[in-house]
Amino acid sequence: MTIPLDQVDPGPMARRLGIAILEASAQRVVGTMPVEGNTQPLGLLNGGAALAMAETLGSIGAHLHAGPGRSAVGIEINGSHHKSAHSGMVTGVATAVSLGRTVAVYEVVVSDERGARLCTARLTCLVRGG
Repeated sequence: MTIPLDQVDPGPMARRLGIAILEASAQRVVGTMPVEGNTQPLGLLNGGAALAMAETLGSIGAHLHAGPGRSAVGIEINGSHHKSAHSGMVTGVATAVSLGRTVAVYEVVVSDERGARLCTARLTCLVRGG
C-alpha cells in the first residue's frame, strides 16, 4: 500500500539535506536530494549525505512495514560509493529485500540525473513494539 505523501515526514535532518519523498510504501520508497549544500570540500556529493539519504528512505519503508503501534529503528548501514556527483539532483530508491516480523532490510540505490549509480547501500532496521 502506498500512502499519501503529505503523511510522510522525513524528519528534521532530512529536511535540512533537502530530501523530498516522491513515493512511499513498505516495499519501495523514492526520494530526491540536491547535491548543492550536501558536498564535501572538493565540491562532490558527500558520502555521508548519500548514506543519510539511504537511511532516511529505508527507515520510512521500515516504519510503514512496522505498522500502527510499532516502530522501526536502523541498526546497521553500509554503502559503496561508485561515482561522484558535482551538481543537480540525486534520486534514491529503497527497495525491500526482506520484511520480517522483527527485522526489515532495504537495498538503496542513489543515482544521478542521468541514471548513473552513485551509491549502493544496505540498511537493516529492527522492528519494535506490538
